[in-house]
Amino acid sequence: MATALITHEACHGHVTPEGMPERVARLKAVLAALEDLELVRVEAPEASEEDVRELHDAEHVQRMEEMVPEAGFEALDSETFLSPGSRDAIYRAVGGSLKAVDMVASGEVKNAFAAVRPPGHHAEAGKAMGFCIFGNVALAARHALEEHGLNRVAVVDFDVHHGNGTQALLWDEKRALVVTSQQMPLWPGTGYPEEVGPHGTIVNVPLAPGSGGAEMTQAYERHVFPKLREFEPEMILISAGFDAHEADPLAQLRWREEDFVWITRELCKLAAEMCEGRVVSCLEGGYDLNALAASARAHVMALMEAP
Repeated sequence: MATALITHEACHGHVTPEGMPERVARLKAVLAALEDLELVRVEAPEASEEDVRELHDAEHVQRMEEMVPEAGFEALDSETFLSPGSRDAIYRAVGGSLKAVDMVASGEVKNAFAAVRPPGHHAEAGKAMGFCIFGNVALAARHALEEHGLNRVAVVDFDVHHGNGTQALLWDEKRALVVTSQQMPLWPGTGYPEEVGPHGTIVNVPLAPGSGGAEMTQAYERHVFPKLREFEPEMILISAGFDAHEADPLAQLRWREEDFVWITRELCKLAAEMCEGRVVSCLEGGYDLNALAASARAHVMALMEAP
């Protein structure tokens, strides 16, 4: 079976001010790196407001609609902005993530990568932050549970920044295991091991600044993979941030492309054991364009090679 690549030109319409790390060039670099690969290429559909309200406050959804400017930029905080093309982009980002779940859950493809932006793992129920407007992966997890009748799903977030939004949106969802590894200390300052949630379904794995692939491998083998086996998810969703790369300007982990290959392969092996190989991956961070492109390509090739 094939791997799907889900994206949409509208995601380039979410423009950010000059000098912002999260920018249109990121997605262009990723797509250029994947151009020659044999993937099932699908346009991301537009999610509905009802889809987004599954986890986000109605007031937040309405506010984002109203704040999209006719020209220029609307600042939501010091690093999160809306531009005239943002509405289409943010709904395509959610829709692409949901479509990836649909294609994998139905058996149309073995796994899928949603190359969309803006990213989503910092967005909380009533708050946009950290470049993120809506929680793409959290909404995709909810979609898998509610629309496809899965009993348990797992989200694994290896972005260098803690996925505070995904954690918050799925905090009370006992059917979702949320596993995140992140540099600590680092913005947003959440993601401590004692943050386990009311059902023990939150697993945080802090990584020290300056640590690399060896430390990551040990942490995942010790803390993450046993928890995944215990939980036995019926689908694994990945928040695929590539800013743990040693070249990334926003953090101080020292991962290389081969580390993203290793973690992707291991997650796919676990998925083959537990959930018929069902893996959905969604793009999150990564701000050095060359490192982002090379890492995303390595990640997608590992998905393509998955059992």
